[in-house]
Amino acid sequence: MKEKVAIIGAGISGLAIAHHLKDRFDVELFEKDSRPGGLIKCDVIDGNLYHMVGGHVFNSKRQDVLDWFWGFFDKEAEFYQSPRNAAVFMEKPIGYPIENHLYEMDDELMEKVITELLEIGSEKEKTPQNFEEFLSSKFGLTLYENYFRPYNEKIWKKDLSKVPLTWLEGKLPMPKIKEIFLSNIKKEKESKMVHSSFFYPKHNGSQFIANRLSEGLNINLNTPVDTLLRNEENKKWLLNSDKEFDFVIFAGNLKALPKLLQNDYLFDFQKKIEELDFHGTTTVLCEIDTNDFSWVYLPNINYDAHRLICTGNFSRNNNGGGVLTGTIEFTDFVEEEKLKQQLKKIPFQPKYIAHTYTKYTYPIQDMNTRNLILKVKSMTEKKGLYLTGRFAEWEYCNMDAAIGAAIDLSEKIKKPL
Repeated sequence: MKEKVAIIGAGISGLAIAHHLKDRFDVELFEKDSRPGGLIKCDVIDGNLYHMVGGHVFNSKRQDVLDWFWGFFDKEAEFYQSPRNAAVFMEKPIGYPIENHLYEMDDELMEKVITELLEIGSEKEKTPQNFEEFLSSKFGLTLYENYFRPYNEKIWKKDLSKVPLTWLEGKLPMPKIKEIFLSNIKKEKESKMVHSSFFYPKHNGSQFIANRLSEGLNINLNTPVDTLLRNEENKKWLLNSDKEFDFVIFAGNLKALPKLLQNDYLFDFQKKIEELDFHGTTTVLCEIDTNDFSWVYLPNINYDAHRLICTGNFSRNNNGGGVLTGTIEFTDFVEEEKLKQQLKKIPFQPKYIAHTYTKYTYPIQDMNTRNLILKVKSMTEKKGLYLTGRFAEWEYCNMDAAIGAAIDLSEKIKKPL
């Protein structure tokens, strides 16, 4: 008889690890929402596809992630492949990454940036200790003050000197000065980034991905988990007081775990878990002017939005009524009236269609977060309770990274035949 596994949460992490374990174990998922997907869920409003959090696309630098993902889909028939055409809006669109498109800036700003980059290139490279030091020492104060600082402060609402580099490892631009100048001289597009091109479903956006990955799985929708108790006599877990499992995968929000466990195992960590920092997102679905961009980053401090995701350009099927749509992101909760007032200041003349607020979207790490998570995992895994996912592990990860983490965890917990 197969061992029984409960997976709490049917977002991309829960779905991915369920598939990796289902051949070896009897797997059952529990999802509090009425449909799977977590942060990659989409709605349809007036015929327009609405990414309620972000604009989720797929690609990966990990071959095992690519191989696994494409085992579920017909790449040619069901997906578009598009180049990433992003821009930074600084009175006009400037290509992204911005350091490769200095030639598109006004002359005065371009000359300041080039002068600082030349000075940086002539100095001995220093090891930055935080996010602020990294950006200013890598790209110079002019680019830092005009783009990197205002844009990142709008997203994170945090002193960038308090942001550890480990948290953003693998997500930061790392060009050499020589590479920056060559890219500008040759006017080359960025091609080394994982998402310099991306795959996107022709219909229904990332909800299509979640729905397909749900097929063949035993998922209990509309089923929140209220209690999770360990029976030390038979070494099994009792979920919601009526279902017994040999071990549990937690792909939910770590802040909810102490209450589920009734503090039996996490009492020593409860206060630190409660103090974990995060931000939510208010996204606004809008009709926008015709353009050919995928993402537009918004450093302008005259409004609070930090990016426009032109999801209508990902697939023309995302648009209803012959208009182009996109989502505009604000950090944390913003009232509807303020949103509508701010839309008047944002480029591409956005016209309000709908908005939503999601409380947990961006986990924020400090210098001690990863050490805390390691200690929690070390304790829970001894009891047969494993963590995976953005908010279970408090990691800022994209969809492909979440799938990769699920693959890694599944290999760790599979037992020899």
